[in-house]
Amino acid sequence: MDFVMDSLASGRRFRTLNVVDDYTRECLRIEADTSLGGQRVARVLEELRQQRGGPQVIVVDHGPEFTSQALDRWAYQRGVKLHFIAPGKPEQNAYVESFNGKFRDECLNEHWFGDLEEAREEIEAWRQDYNQRRPHSALGYRTPEEFTAQVVARRASPPTPVALPPGIPTNSTELAL
Repeated sequence: MDFVMDSLASGRRFRTLNVVDDYTRECLRIEADTSLGGQRVARVLEELRQQRGGPQVIVVDHGPEFTSQALDRWAYQRGVKLHFIAPGKPEQNAYVESFNGKFRDECLNEHWFGDLEEAREEIEAWRQDYNQRRPHSALGYRTPEEFTAQVVARRASPPTPVALPPGIPTNSTELAL
């Protein structure tokens, strides 16, 4: 996850917290507001965890929101590892940095937001388009939503039974004999 900054038509600055799944390339959330501190970051992550389950690792830079006690406590209590990239090395968080570039070029630079609510609506529409209608070459030209659905379905289906050659024990009782 990472932050991006932009301005409203009035000149007032706002930030977005961009949360991207490195495996599925799905943008899980873009939270936009004028203030996004550590407690707010932890609250967003908790909402995502309740909706989708928790991550094992979150890759972040050394921004104050990511080094806050609130986020550290949230991660510790849920067994989530915070992996901090080296200072000045954004390439160590390449997926979100690539996402941020697309987001800036295709959304933020293309709109003149009158107010924060308008910005949130346009940003959410762009996020949905990114996830639902844009195929990614890294995902076999599937959208992040299609790829995620296939991964979830594969994990939910029972394993295919394997036929063993005759004489191979199939349960612990046979092994004990």
